[in-house]
Amino acid sequence: MFSFLSGPPIAAVTLNPAVDQTINVPNFAVNQVNRVTATRRDPGGKGVNVASILADRGLPVTVTGFLGRENAAIFEELFRRKAILDRFVRIAGATRTGIKIIDDVQGTTTDINFPGQTPTSGDVDALLTETVELATQCDWFVMAGSLPAGAPPALYYDLITQVRTAGGRIVLDTSGPALAKALPAGPTLVKPNIHEMEALCGRTLGNRAAVVDEAQRWRAQYDIQIVVVSLGAEGAVLVAEGAALYARPPAVTVASTVGAGDAMVSGLVAGLHDGLSLAESLRQATAFAAGAVTFIGSGLPAPEALAELTNQVQMEEM
Repeated sequence: MFSFLSGPPIAAVTLNPAVDQTINVPNFAVNQVNRVTATRRDPGGKGVNVASILADRGLPVTVTGFLGRENAAIFEELFRRKAILDRFVRIAGATRTGIKIIDDVQGTTTDINFPGQTPTSGDVDALLTETVELATQCDWFVMAGSLPAGAPPALYYDLITQVRTAGGRIVLDTSGPALAKALPAGPTLVKPNIHEMEALCGRTLGNRAAVVDEAQRWRAQYDIQIVVVSLGAEGAVLVAEGAALYARPPAVTVASTVGAGDAMVSGLVAGLHDGLSLAESLRQATAFAAGAVTFIGSGLPAPEALAELTNQVQMEEM
């Protein structure tokens, strides 16, 4: 069975962060006048969200990636408040805004994502240099989210290759062409959701056995040690050498599915960093995701509620 030991600080890489503006609009309708009942702005992006959750768990976290100089303050305040080490490369312009329209009545979330500013070749070189340095200090790297507009399509591939060369371990959570380009670099763990996996393999995976088969193919083809596939409300499947596991989450009242994937990644990384088994890491990750959907915004419920959710996760060997 694959296992890990606790290691040095965790690095979270966010190439395309965003200021998340969440807007509550009951009965949201296209081509209609819509009334906003509440709004909030939070520093976000998948890697930033993961770093925030890990910091809340008391784990040492360093963040890097690209951050616009014009509105960096909202991110810097978060990093100061949560004692997250800021190693972001500052680039020209403002970090993009991501708008989330949440309709509590219909139970829907509409995302409007801006492309983000384009890093220059000098910015990319600076990030690669930063990553090489961090690879001497950090054992785990979480590389999460989309590529900014105009970034080199193989940027994740280059970052993963550098970290692997230095002996680091990488969790990759991205999608589409960025995922396809990055897989051949052989991240340690990759976490697609079922739709992202189906998009890459070009077919529908109609049951969990088909998901396991495709995950095994990824492991063999790309030298990936662990593949975790999120199935949404149905839970998650983990495939590694000698292991195929399924975690079924408890039933919860869903406020918003935004951030569930980031919470799952956080649970996996925290578990593996702390030396938990694959099964217990997947159980924790599934509980994190279940807890994250019970409220609006990035984060987790109180420790007591999270412990109860963890106990309710049902684990099966496949």
